[in-house]
Amino acid sequence: MKSREQTVRVTKEFRFEMAHLLTDYDGLCRNIHGHSYVLQVTVKGKMERNPDSPKNGMVLDFGLLKKIVNEQIVDRLDHSLMIRRATPFAEALDALPVSTDMRIVGVDYQPTCENMVCDFAEKIEQRLPEGVSLCAVRLHETATSYAEWRAEDNL
Repeated sequence: MKSREQTVRVTKEFRFEMAHLLTDYDGLCRNIHGHSYVLQVTVKGKMERNPDSPKNGMVLDFGLLKKIVNEQIVDRLDHSLMIRRATPFAEALDALPVSTDMRIVGVDYQPTCENMVCDFAEKIEQRLPEGVSLCAVRLHETATSYAEWRAEDNL
């Protein structure tokens, strides 16, 4: 193998279940409904080239990428209901007793797949270690529909 530094992309896939609704939308998605989301996160960087390091040959330990994405996205959203804040529906949910253990996540945007993928990219990008950059975030809402954020499109 060549000894020069090479940039490599690595991708990790995550799965979670979440419900949402699109307030004031003119289609069926205005109702509470859920999806089995598939999230793919791709990062890039130079591979570690220290032969004495246990991370020799790695761009980023997949375990660290898993920790970042789980903390920022999956653990917060799995089996939750995402709703846009400042809507009558959100206000009604806010009135629930504090003791409820319902997982309701309020966001400041319409919770479309497109808005979520941009939000997720921002959260992940802020946590990556130096020398590793976010390339793409793909969020499958269904088996045949997804939104994708790419760094090259957002320079």
